[in-house]
Amino acid sequence: MFFTVDGRKVYAATGGRPFDPKLPTIVFVHGAAGDHTVWALQTRWFAYHGRSVLAIDLPGNGRSEGEMPASVPALGQWLIRFLDAAGLEKAALVGHSLGSLVALEAAAQAPDRVWALALLGSALPMKVNDELLALAREGDHKAYELVNDWAHSRKTHIGGARMPGLNIIGGGMRLNEQSRPGALYAAFSAVNSYPEATGYAAAAKVTCPVLMLLGERDMMTPPRAARALAAKFASCETVTLPECGHSMMAERPDETLDALREAV
Repeated sequence: MFFTVDGRKVYAATGGRPFDPKLPTIVFVHGAAGDHTVWALQTRWFAYHGRSVLAIDLPGNGRSEGEMPASVPALGQWLIRFLDAAGLEKAALVGHSLGSLVALEAAAQAPDRVWALALLGSALPMKVNDELLALAREGDHKAYELVNDWAHSRKTHIGGARMPGLNIIGGGMRLNEQSRPGALYAAFSAVNSYPEATGYAAAAKVTCPVLMLLGERDMMTPPRAARALAAKFASCETVTLPECGHSMMAERPDETLDALREAV
């Protein structure tokens, strides 16, 4: 379904059931050059188990109009305006990678509006490799190749999908290739310029329970880089998925869902 934020259409998937703002609602926020489809399993389960679900496409991504705000704090402000547009006084926020920092900022800027926060594949600082950033700026296809190389564990490179015949790396590549020109660079620029101190200060303002869900083999946001952030929250549970890379929703969909079921 579509909402209007700042005069632009914003798409949100509802997990296969009509959106009901009267139910406890979970808002899912994707990462760089992604869209709502990365949450397919998780959103459908929650939508059929007593929650309303909105898996958004960030501005300039997927089916949403406009351009992505240039910074993580600005994206957090945008997410709060999305809650307004959806008629939500409160929601749980679930974000992956870039989306985790967006959710963090929204929860810090409006703590009374977030009843639970789940950060997947998150860390501070979330710096982007200089070569990868340059390739993304140039629109070079190699940027997508490197993203899908680094975002998945070694085991996933030679199989490992739960569904026979499913190509996890190929699916990630197709998703990235469908993103709009400049979307990957805009996302990378936002996370790369997000100051570590700003993120820690935001975490200290969060009042709801927090889940940090990490991949043991994550090369993009390694678990060791998440520990300092986790310590800044008043209430935080950290779960590490063994033998899992950055793209945990694809690599470990069931375990990701299980962890979220406990958190939101």
